[in-house]
Amino acid sequence: MRQNQRFQHIRTIESGINRHLFIICAIVTIVVMAMTLIDFFTRGNLFTVQIAPFYLGVLVIYSLHKEIVRWLGQREAERQGEIFVYIWIGLTTALYIINFVTKNYFSVTPEGLSINTLQSATILTLEVLAIFLATRFLKITKICLTKKNFFKKIKDND
Repeated sequence: MRQNQRFQHIRTIESGINRHLFIICAIVTIVVMAMTLIDFFTRGNLFTVQIAPFYLGVLVIYSLHKEIVRWLGQREAERQGEIFVYIWIGLTTALYIINFVTKNYFSVTPEGLSINTLQSATILTLEVLAIFLATRFLKITKICLTKKNFFKKIKDND
């Protein structure tokens, strides 16, 4: 197998892996959001959401692998992961609005103890946003490096 064929084979394999990672990440995102909603609307009576570190790990792995695939030159389904960011921002904003309209009903237990579901959702949303920004930085870095190499080649040919 020639070098170019091997490289194309690697790109194809990595693209397939990335599609699977996206599906896994989407499923875990739905589970975490459902757990967050249940915790919020039951006012912490059922359980406390403790899946955030696992979820962030899955999200980081998916995001970094997506960047590897992008750096390999594959561009298909390039912006799928952005949906996670937008949904988390929308969900957290909606929970704040609901809590505001209900005069902090979902922030305290019937006994008057503070519930941290809203704060946990906020931190998780900001962490998801940070991962998104980090991958945007990597994308911009790739564009700048590619552009720099392009202009260097033009200059070398002059």
